[in-house]
Amino acid sequence: MKINELALDSNAINFLKSQGFIELYPPQEDAVNAGILDGKSILVSAPTASGKTLIAILSMIQHLSKHNTKIVYLSPLRALAAEKFTEFKKLESIKLGRRIKVAISTGDFDSVDDRLENSDILILTNEKMDSMMRNGEEWIDDIGLVISDEIHLIGDESRGPTLEMILTKFKLSGNKPQIVGLSATISNNDEIADWLDCKLVENNWRPVPLSEGVYDGGVVTLKDSSTFEVDSTIPGLPSIVLGVDSIKNGGQSLIFAETRTRSSSLAVKASEIIPKLLKKSEQIFLEKISKDILSNNENTKLITTLALVVKNGVAFHHAGLNQKCRQIIESEFRNGRIKMLTATPTLAAGVNLPARRVIISNISRYDSKIGTTKPISVLEYKQLCGRAGRPQYDDFGESIIIGNSNTEGLIDYYINGEPEPIESKITDQRSLRIHVLSLIVTSPKIKKDEIIEFFSQTFGGVQERTSSIKFGIQLAMRFLSTEEFIINDGEMFVATKFGKKVSRLYIDPLTATYFRDAIENVSKERKHTFGFLHLVVNCDEFFPRFELRKKDYEAVSILIENNSSTLIEPISEIDCSRTLLAMNSWINEGTEISLSEQLNVESGDMHRMVETGNWLTYCVRELSKELGRRDLIEEIEILRQRIRYGIKEELTDLVKVKGIGRVRARRLYKAGIKTRENLAQTSVNQLAVIDKIGLTVANNIKSELQKVR
Repeated sequence: MKINELALDSNAINFLKSQGFIELYPPQEDAVNAGILDGKSILVSAPTASGKTLIAILSMIQHLSKHNTKIVYLSPLRALAAEKFTEFKKLESIKLGRRIKVAISTGDFDSVDDRLENSDILILTNEKMDSMMRNGEEWIDDIGLVISDEIHLIGDESRGPTLEMILTKFKLSGNKPQIVGLSATISNNDEIADWLDCKLVENNWRPVPLSEGVYDGGVVTLKDSSTFEVDSTIPGLPSIVLGVDSIKNGGQSLIFAETRTRSSSLAVKASEIIPKLLKKSEQIFLEKISKDILSNNENTKLITTLALVVKNGVAFHHAGLNQKCRQIIESEFRNGRIKMLTATPTLAAGVNLPARRVIISNISRYDSKIGTTKPISVLEYKQLCGRAGRPQYDDFGESIIIGNSNTEGLIDYYINGEPEPIESKITDQRSLRIHVLSLIVTSPKIKKDEIIEFFSQTFGGVQERTSSIKFGIQLAMRFLSTEEFIINDGEMFVATKFGKKVSRLYIDPLTATYFRDAIENVSKERKHTFGFLHLVVNCDEFFPRFELRKKDYEAVSILIENNSSTLIEPISEIDCSRTLLAMNSWINEGTEISLSEQLNVESGDMHRMVETGNWLTYCVRELSKELGRRDLIEEIEILRQRIRYGIKEELTDLVKVKGIGRVRARRLYKAGIKTRENLAQTSVNQLAVIDKIGLTVANNIKSELQKVR
């Protein structure tokens, strides 16, 4: 089917053609035939790179041309949301009789974003959408189309229940919006489609044919039992041999490693071979990229290693790297300058980075819950191999598992295997505590039977017995009642003021009880800064979490002793983590280099800790207000700013000025400029001569100072 055959506005057709769309892929044609342009709800199950984004765009364009209601695009990850925002922003250029506005919001859970009310297409993370629902935003009733990307993640233990609640609410809402679900190929997509009352569109077509095989002893055995040999002159480990072999033949390679350490070590080994395959012009450009990485980051061992391998046409990608580094790597891999990328599996669920050959170096992963390694699931394997084949660049894609005399078993289990069915995680107690409370908050005076009826219509409700759900809800409601998050008003339940606040702050009610107990029990006579830091870092929501190593026990013991006067209650080393050591170092202006060398905590980890710590400290502050402990607010807010900027308390006044971060604030302080008042009394020329300030920055600081005084 050609684009110009679609029943769309001519301006929309011209727009699609201008974006290079001429003919529909098979899954896209199936979606049109299933009624997506007629407002029908559908669930599209198709492989990576099979054109699911265009299906979303077609539904958006048709909806915009026929209705004045809003469109919500739900993404499981911020990085994916940002990627889609850039893509969908182009829709603003289509002339449909009105100006189209596209907005994105992925930030603070309890904040209200005014742009959303006045926009037509809203790109939100699942958590942000859930938060908007909890806050009762009026524009939610004006949503006519919901597109849920990566809908199979409904089975994810941490993120799944939130998505499930959102979709259940939309499914049961009075205005019943059109739902378009986009899913990977899984074995029970029909079950999800039935639950959502969607028509299932299932198609295994890929734009780039995929060959899957197992490498062992220099030979790759494919699904059909045919084999091919890999260049035996290439030195190195099997995964590197396979990667280099693909590069020699004009492709790029992506190696999935089981750990961060393994990812970077493979990149280092590959970087000794690949320079020989680079053109002189590529080497010159990569040298520049390498210098950019070094000049824009603290030169930790990790950053130095990254810069070294990038110079040689290789990179590694994992959560320890900061956003700046990841963006550089992703960009240079997409444009083909980086030939080989080694990554942890998190990349497979994140940004779109295909390669001709995907190599899975190990099918085992460490599971912290069981304290040992276990084989990856078939679904994860399919997600990894889905990255093989670059549309518009490759005529074929290859996915190869590194075997060890177990070729037949790997082919049978993974390559010929069917992905595991998705199972709901909404009925575990943590999920029920959180989501029963949110339902009561958003549905005042709801009856117990109505709560049970709602949860029976979730995906978990469809999969489980009613008696099982009923029992789980009873336990959750008993906890919420006992801890005074909800009260029983006759046959009906309503949330208390405290319960409403907790739900809108987006924390587990159990965590809220820990925060409440601490807030109510702290003394008015002294500070509790370290105690509040420990409280925040120790809660289940804090992420990432690093356990103490043997060599950390002495450091944490000294830390406890030195801060004993600011604890809320006595603690010991077993109550602490390496995360606490890192956060304490950060708020005392520890550098990225010291955090990396002393605690093995990298800049990417620290960024996520700061984000989480900022949010949770904000929650403690807001609960202190709610509980009448306004005497604590200033201290908690100071801690929050210290976490946000990585500074000692003496710099908290200076960082209120936009453009002054931890480094500039310390330089100003050393120069005798210790407060905003001092800053106001200092001339531009006096500011400019301070180390690494300069005239331009000095003028900007002065301008921003006027806005906060």
